[in-house]
Formats: sequence, structure tokens, C-alpha cells
Amino acid sequence: MVAAAPDEDLTSFLREDKGAVVLHVRVTPRASASSVEGLSEGVLRVRVSAPPVNGRANRALLKYLGDVLSVPVSRLSILRGESSREKAVRVEGLPAAVAAERIRRALKK
Repeated sequence: MVAAAPDEDLTSFLREDKGAVVLHVRVTPRASASSVEGLSEGVLRVRVSAPPVNGRANRALLKYLGDVLSVPVSRLSILRGESSREKAVRVEGLPAAVAAERIRRALKK
């Protein structure tokens, strides 16, 4: 697991964008369970249990991030990286500070 150091800036993987926040995520599919693994090289590392077949891992990622961020899946979309492990995920109506705090809590679990 690549956990964030206590003094590491948890906003390095996100940016605010016109009433939304964009997360830079590296996804590992086919994990035993979905989880936020930590930060690495300016991206948020997330594991999902779904395989990368027919968009299943993308759907699992959006559902898991919706749970972590406490927002409906309908407010999340993949901007870049539909077929890549590295993705840019947009979350409508969520300030960056709130997103960072909710992800910080997920990292502590």
C-alpha cells in the first residue's frame, strides 16, 4: 500500500474546475476488494474488484468513488482514460477541500 505521508498534500491529485473537482486516478482492476490505496506520483491509487472488461472496472470505479465521496454516481464521469489505468474523473458539485477530506478518511480505514 502506498499511503500518504502525514504532511503530504492530499490535493496534489485533484483540481477544482467550474463547480466540480477533477481527480487524477490510477486504477488497479481485479483486486480482492475495492479500496483507496494511497497517493503515488501525483495520482490517487484505487483498487476495484471488477475486471477491465466491457467497462466493468470503470463502472466499479465510479460507484466506489461515489461511496467514498458520498455523492451519487450520476455526478461522476470519466473525462479521460476510459481504456487506460490512468483516468481523470470529474465530480460535479463537490469542492476540492471536501473531496480531499473524504479521501483522507478513506485512507485511514
